[in-house]
Amino acid sequence: MKLRSMAAVLAATVALPFGVASATDLEVTHWWTSGGEAAAVAEFAKAFDATGNKWVDGAIAGSGGTARPIMVSRITGGDPMGATQFNHGRQAEELVQSGLMRDLTDLATRENWKEIVKPASLLESCTIEGKIYCAPVNIHSWQWLWLSNAAFKQAGVPVPKNWDEFVAAAPALEKAGIVPLAVGGQPWQASGAFDVLMVAIAGKDTFEKVFAQKDEEVAAGPEIAKVFKAADNARRMSKGSNVQDWNQATNLVITGKAGGQIMGDWAQGEFQLAGQKAGVDYTCLPGLGVNEVISTGGDAFYFPLLEDEEKSKAQEALASTLLKPETQVAFNLKKGSLPVRGDVDLATANDCMKKGLDILAKGNVIQSTDQLLSQDSQKQKEDLFSEFFANPSITPEDAQKRFAEIIAAAD
Repeated sequence: MKLRSMAAVLAATVALPFGVASATDLEVTHWWTSGGEAAAVAEFAKAFDATGNKWVDGAIAGSGGTARPIMVSRITGGDPMGATQFNHGRQAEELVQSGLMRDLTDLATRENWKEIVKPASLLESCTIEGKIYCAPVNIHSWQWLWLSNAAFKQAGVPVPKNWDEFVAAAPALEKAGIVPLAVGGQPWQASGAFDVLMVAIAGKDTFEKVFAQKDEEVAAGPEIAKVFKAADNARRMSKGSNVQDWNQATNLVITGKAGGQIMGDWAQGEFQLAGQKAGVDYTCLPGLGVNEVISTGGDAFYFPLLEDEEKSKAQEALASTLLKPETQVAFNLKKGSLPVRGDVDLATANDCMKKGLDILAKGNVIQSTDQLLSQDSQKQKEDLFSEFFANPSITPEDAQKRFAEIIAAAD
């Protein structure tokens, strides 16, 4: 196996120093390239540069679906970066199991990550066979519906308070020349929207039976049939979006060309960059205004094993910096995500972020599908929903049958 042979080569040559970091350049790859994301990642770069080291930005455009294969190829091909973003969960599982990623357990123990990272599932998703391999940096939840207040005003209908009201308002939006629901063409967007609909309509228990327990009968059953009916509504409402990237879809909402978007809380960074204010210019509905839960997925940084001793020291400095309270606040306020530390001051958070913090405090959380499904299973799911949203001839019944087959074979 290619990964394991590369691991054997590295194991013979790579040292694992855990000392005080000395100044050096460190390439960091990520897929944060929208305006709001770039503003947020700049906070990480500034904090790392303050250690005396230098953040060398390795942004890869096209979102995670484009960036991850490039990142993996570099690591397995013997050209590793100093650090790389993945979603915490199972995306780097094979790389870790093949011995290509650095063990951060000693640093995590010294800095007490198990006590400061909340909820515990975040660090658990970085842990394989008892060892910690990544530094979680935020909690990103998919469970949001973002609405343009101006679009609904133009259509002459009230801003919806839940999914059903949103669906009911769609004809008025269309009559006013407004696309009801903005959905970009990238496969992960349609797949993520379906996951949000599942929690809102079928509930948390059903979501966990399908994705955590891989229950094929539930996936093929009547509760999920209701979700596919809602997805069919979403498909009709999104006709005319005609954009590819998620932030382009968000911009349709910001400019009032679309009524709403189902998207993760990273969309807040775009609203903020556009100078829009939560509760005034736009409305956010966690759990689509039906089931107020948030998923505890998000982003983490992994550190490939390096032969260069100075860069290895810089890796440790970066991992430590990412979790410092001041770094967590500066980054997450611009990213629109929630911090992984529960002991930071977010008094300046906007109304939507405060809603998320309140839901988190109540414990109304689910794990993300990135944490529950392998990358292969996730890719199959993304392909299905990309095709479903693009091709109206695929019936909800046929799509559900394929979905149940994916769940039956999922790992």
